[in-house]
Order: sequence, then structure tokens, then C-alpha cells
Amino acid sequence: MNRIERVSRRAFLGGIFSAGAMVLAARVLPVEALTGMAGDASNAAWHPSVYLGIETDGTVIIVAHRSEMGTGIRSVLPTVVAEELDADWKRVKVEQAIGDAKYGSQNTDGSCSIRDFYDAMREAGASARLMLERAAAAKWGVPATECKAQNHQVTHAASNRKLGYGELAKLASEQTVPKREELQFKSPSEYRYIGKDVPIVDLEDLCSGKGVFGIDAQMPGMVYASIERPPVLGGKLKSYDDKEALSVPGVRQTVVIEGFTPPHGFKPLGGVAVIADNTWAAMRGREKLKLEWEAGEHASYDSVAYKQQLMETVRKPQKVVRNIGDVDAEFAKGGKTHEAEYYVPHISHAPMEPPAAVVEFKDGKAMIYAATQNPQAVQDTVAAALGIDKKNVECHVTLLGGGFGRKSKPDYVAEAALLSKAASKPVKVTWTREDDIRFDYYHTVSAMYMKASLDDKGRPTAWLQRCAFPSLGSTFSPAARAASGGELGMGWTDVPFDIANHRAENGPAEHHVRIGWLRSVANIQHAFAVHSFVDELAHLAKRDPVEYLLDVLGSARKIEIQQRGRLAAKYPLETGRLRNVIELVAERSGWAKKKPAKGRALGIAAHRSFLAYVAAVVEVEVDSNGKIRIPRVDFAVDTGRVINPDRVKAQFEGAAVFGASIALMGEITAAKGEIEQSNFHDYPVARINEAPIETHVHLVESDAPPAGVGEPGVPPISPAICNAIFAATGKRIRELPIRKHKLV
Repeated sequence: MNRIERVSRRAFLGGIFSAGAMVLAARVLPVEALTGMAGDASNAAWHPSVYLGIETDGTVIIVAHRSEMGTGIRSVLPTVVAEELDADWKRVKVEQAIGDAKYGSQNTDGSCSIRDFYDAMREAGASARLMLERAAAAKWGVPATECKAQNHQVTHAASNRKLGYGELAKLASEQTVPKREELQFKSPSEYRYIGKDVPIVDLEDLCSGKGVFGIDAQMPGMVYASIERPPVLGGKLKSYDDKEALSVPGVRQTVVIEGFTPPHGFKPLGGVAVIADNTWAAMRGREKLKLEWEAGEHASYDSVAYKQQLMETVRKPQKVVRNIGDVDAEFAKGGKTHEAEYYVPHISHAPMEPPAAVVEFKDGKAMIYAATQNPQAVQDTVAAALGIDKKNVECHVTLLGGGFGRKSKPDYVAEAALLSKAASKPVKVTWTREDDIRFDYYHTVSAMYMKASLDDKGRPTAWLQRCAFPSLGSTFSPAARAASGGELGMGWTDVPFDIANHRAENGPAEHHVRIGWLRSVANIQHAFAVHSFVDELAHLAKRDPVEYLLDVLGSARKIEIQQRGRLAAKYPLETGRLRNVIELVAERSGWAKKKPAKGRALGIAAHRSFLAYVAAVVEVEVDSNGKIRIPRVDFAVDTGRVINPDRVKAQFEGAAVFGASIALMGEITAAKGEIEQSNFHDYPVARINEAPIETHVHLVESDAPPAGVGEPGVPPISPAICNAIFAATGKRIRELPIRKHKLV
């Protein structure tokens, strides 16, 4: 349930709105979840999430509470408000929110910003529109039903009178906030912005180099820091010699950052920081440090041995996490079976802008400018590191040069805060690319075992799947060894195939590096295994992979699966929508017309994640030297109602490149507990000559509630590429990355 309240300028932090402005706040948290509601933003139980203001000059100010990292979310959410308000987009100003609990969740993760705030944004805009109409009616002495707000003004058709929003702002602010049942939302036929390619508000700054990213943030009198961290997770500093470091011109001091006490969470890893007058001097000084480390318990971590350990785990029965029918009884009947094992290594986020933050700690308060996906996590983490109340931590959010989940983990901000306290000056911490690769929160390594019994048409009569991977839970609880239900619900316990006997299992796995969520999370490995395996079965049956996939998926139906609370009813798993995107992408890619030829073929995969339905067809060419080229990717996407088609298409175009990087070359390995990769020379990402040449995104028109956009394009890419490689070469890839395999 949402709620709209009028709030005072005094009650709103930050002084964004001027005196006389009409200010509304919309809350998305359930009323029953809060107590002591007093309708004031200063009340601790008041979590509005959305702020909307109309200035007396007619400027509409909308506060964006989510982080902008290339998705366009800082523009798209306000677009929904402007639509229902019927504002002139040219007169809308978007302000970035600082970290504050009153905004509800500010964590820009999980492809949920539109999904979670669409209704609240609509209600905020519709409430303000109705209040403006009522204000005009009161001024003119006519019924409010005769007044219509449209394109930044309210008109009374009978008398041909008009008043601008600015002229009505003060009077509208005195109106009673309407109840939800009084609101009349626009019909889709009336939309001016929703479903249209509205330019993002940051476009001019981004194109002209004026956009401020974390690496651009400045504070008067700030100094710069570069940090040498323990090479093994949990390692401790035994001794250090900083004499040569201090002799580097510009170096001011060195500071020891204590290692964390488990769980590591978002705490700094520890190490020795060199503080200097500029970044170059800090990095040069860091190179001169002489350090000795005590490696600790994770020094035995070796990727090759660990892979074998995981594979042995999934070859044996494990904990059942989903069960339909009787798999064992079906296997016991004998007949044709097929087995396969799949493996996905650790993957690094590798955003183009490495982590960066500048912090000033002064008089018991921390002022922060950071490239962060979650300013509230910054508040919590910095407050804990400094031993202060989080109300004394003010976090300003810059633009992010990529995030992919890495920048929701603010260890780098806590580092800057601790160093500011030690230096008594604002300190800027900028990670190098080597830091970014070697000290990431890595996407988990995963092993998967698949087995199916087949009827005379090659269709599965029983399907068994097992997985084992270090859980995200290890970030917050070192003892966590089993995957969470949320992780398993990402393409493992929610496989939508129509198979009478179907069992999914999960085995335990220890963690030895920091495990973190990365764009599309566990869907990466699960989609790779499931959709590679179903393609294997199609070829065994000598059937067309699209026809076979649709057969195994079965008829259009709704499947009951475990989902978080309200999502289960609002977003049921509908196989008809998945069938539709499979059929659409097959048609638009020319699947039936493009027959496999030596070295060139198409591959398909379809996956539901973050409540969106996506099918991908990838065209692959493999030359005589085994070099891979990707001429074309086609996506069919059903993500419910689309707010900004251009932004959705851009996200899927980016997902094609991101997914290709994972499939072709993404691999993090460890020896003696230390990460072996350090930069793009040994952890490459897809460059322009390796990325898909063309990406076509085909959007399904839908009135369904909005679903995820930023992440759902990634999971089907790896299996679609590998399936295409098999069709072109006969070489089946079951372990990523592809570059490890000889294709000819």
C-alpha cells in the first residue's frame, strides 16, 4: 500500500525546495509495517521514498532516490511522476537524493527500481495533479470536475480560463491530500512520456564531459590515498617498512588500516595506505612499501583443486530443494539417459570506473561523495567504521561509471573515512584497475550436474540437476555453506519445464574469496547449465532446438513457485509469456531460414529472471583458426509495461556485450589464496572487435506490471553462444570461459 503526504519545506532535508513550493512525499512501505505515523518527514517511522515539489515559478522538482550508472533510472522514475502530473518535461528538474532512510530502499540493485516504485511514482503525480485541479476550482469558484490539468497548466474549458502550475503551487499545497481511491490515472492512450523515448536528464552533461563521477569528486584541501591490501582474504600485516615510500615527493604519511573481524561484510580488507598530495605520488609511494603478510586460513585456496572438489560434490546426492514426481523411480526403469557436467568460474565486475570515494571526517561527522549504488549502506558501513551514529554520515551520490553490483558494497568508502580520520583532512581513495580485479567481491564459482531419462522422441521423462557454489551468505556469515533460497530461485528451483519427474538439489561449498552479487547473479551459472543441457537433448533427439525447447516448456500455464511475498501474486511464472518470446525471437532472427553451415550457426536460450521473460538467438562464426566472431544477437523481451523503450534497448545491448565477455573470456583464478589476474591483459572484457556486431532488441507490448530490465539480458547469452558453437563446429562447451577450449 502506498501513501502520499504533504510535507513542510522545513521537514525536508537538504533545502531543495523554496518557500511557497508545494511538496509531496510518497511512501511505498506498507502502512502496517510502520508505527507512530505522524505525517511528518522528520518522524522516524516516516519513509516517503519519493519527493515531488512544484515551485511558484512552475518548475517541477522530482527527487531521484536511486543511483545512475548508465541505466537511465535517474530519468525514468521521474518520467512516471511527470506523466501522471501531466507536466512539461522541459520544466522538470531532477535532484539526486543523498542517503537517507526516509526514501525507503535506495539500493540500486536487483533490477527492481521501476518494479518497486512505479505505483508510488504514479500516485505522487496523480495526487499533485488532482490537488492542482482542486486549487484552480477553489480560485475560480467552479466544480473541480470541470477543471483539467494538462501540459503544466489547469484549464476551465467553459470559461476559457487557464492557470499555470506555478501560479497554483501555494494554493494547491493547502489542499487536502486525496485518498488513493479518489485518484484517476491516465489511460495508456493518453500517455505522453510512458512508452516513449524520452531523453535522459543527464544526456547533455554526459556528452559534453560535465558529468561528475566518483573519480571526479573534489573537496577543498583533500589529499589522495592508495592502499596496499593483504593478497589473501583475511591476511594480517606482520611488518612494514615505509621509509622509501615517505621519500617519494608529495607523499605525506602512511596509515595502517586494521584487517576485518569476520564476517567481512562491507568492511575494509585492511592494509597500508599511502597518503599524498596527488594520486600519482600516492601510487608511487605505495610501490615503495616493504610489507610482510601473514596469509591466514585461505592461503591454501587453489582454483584447480577447488574445481575438482565442487565437481565431486555434485556427482553425489545432495539436499533436495525442489521435487516433482519420482525421479529415482523413473531412472530405475532403465532406458536411454544423458548426463552432463557444467562449470562456471569466478567472474569480476570490472566496471570501467574503479571504486572511488572522497570523505571528510570532521567534528564527529562524515561528509561523503561516492560512486555508490547504495548510499544507505555507505551510512551504515562508515558509521560502524568510525564509531559514530549513522545520522552523522551524509552521503552524496555521484554518477557511476558502471556498477554491476560492485558499487553496492561500500568497503572503499569506509577506507576513505578511516583515512580522513587519521589524516584530519578530506581523503580521496581511488582504486587502481589492479585493485579492482584482485580485491573484488567475485561472482561465485559453480559446478552443476545434469541427468535426464528420455522417451522414444527424446523428451525428458525425468530430470535431475545438482549444483554447488559458495553462497552470497558467506559475505555476512562465514559459516554459510549452502545456497540461499533466493539464489536457488534464480534459475534453479524455478525451471519451468513440463516434466513429470523433476528434482533439483544443492550441495555445500566453502568460500575462500569475497563473494558478491554481480549482474544477474546466480542466473548466470544456472541458465548456462539448464539451457545448454536442453540444447544437448534436442540434438540427441535430432530435433530442431526451438521446436524441442517449446515442447519441453509445455503449454501456456502458470506455475506456483516460492517468491518473495507480494511478488508471487503480482508476478506469477507464466510459461505462455516465455513461449511467446521464444517464438518471437525465432521469427525475428530468421531461425528457420538460416541453416547451420560449417563454422557458422545460430544458438538459442530463453530464461526468466527478475520477473522478465527473455529469449536470445546468437549467431556465431568460428574461423579455421578457432577465432570466434558474433555477427548478430537477437533478443525478444517481455518485461511488462515499458517506460522508456530506448533505455530498455540500451540495457539489452549492453547485456549482449556483458554476456559475451562472461562467455568468451571471463575467469578469475587463485593460487595459494592469491588472485592471479590483475588487469585487462589477463582479465579481458569484450572489445569492439569481440563484442556482438549487431544487437536487435524486440520488445513485447504488454500491460503487465513492469519487471526487471538491467539484468535479465545476461543469463541467456552464454548458453546461446555455446549452443551456436556446437551447431557450427560440433564442439560442446560445458565449462566457461570459451577461450580455454580449442574449437577446431
